Amino acid sequence: MPASNNKDKLERKIVKRFRKALSDYRLIEDGDKILVGLSGGKDSLCLLEMLGRRAMINKPEFSVEAIHIKIENINYESDTAYLKNFAERFGVPLHIVTTRFDKKDDCRKPTCFLCSWYRRKTILRFAQESGCNKIALGHHMDDIIHTALMNTFYQGRFSTMPASLKLNKMPLTIIRPLCLVAEADIRMYAEIQGYEKQLKRCPHERETNRTAIGKMFEELEKTNPEIRYSVWNALEAENKLIE
Repeated sequence: MPASNNKDKLERKIVKRFRKALSDYRLIEDGDKILVGLSGGKDSLCLLEMLGRRAMINKPEFSVEAIHIKIENINYESDTAYLKNFAERFGVPLHIVTTRFDKKDDCRKPTCFLCSWYRRKTILRFAQESGCNKIALGHHMDDIIHTALMNTFYQGRFSTMPASLKLNKMPLTIIRPLCLVAEADIRMYAEIQGYEKQLKRCPHERETNRTAIGKMFEELEKTNPEIRYSVWNALEAENKLIE
């Protein structure tokens, strides 16, 4: 089969799953102003592309902006010029916000926790200041399933990152429009589309419990290719995908 046919088939598959997620979990409504967390990785780039393309269709009518957060005291690097050009291709304004944290303020917390915490604080604050009512994150189906397994094995509770989460303390909803898309499909699509990778990866990246769960899940899928849908159906049955 020609490469162009493979590309078209994969793109149709991702778009179909993306639209199904929007419909099944009612992720987008008329009048929404959505802020995309753009890290520069393949998942967030795919999310921005899908939302940007969808926003060009009149119904539902919504707008999209993106934010890229730089932590100035963490030694990693993204090509912000590339990210701006990428966002512009899909009609999405990109805001680049720089912040930092001081490890001395809470030396007991791991660097990765503090980095994630400050990113979250920054994106929540920026969303409210810019009048956004929803924040879109690039978590895919594998992320959500792996989180469910981690919480079950390590915390003794069956829960995960939901497709839609309405926050209690602020007028914001977190949505995950790629929740029905497999990571393998996003990875292949990113290669076909020529998404650029980060210039320098975070020096604090390491093997974690999530890495171990991911490897275990890959082995389980080899014995039962339908296992992801069994876990997903269990999450839906327990109403864990909308909060």
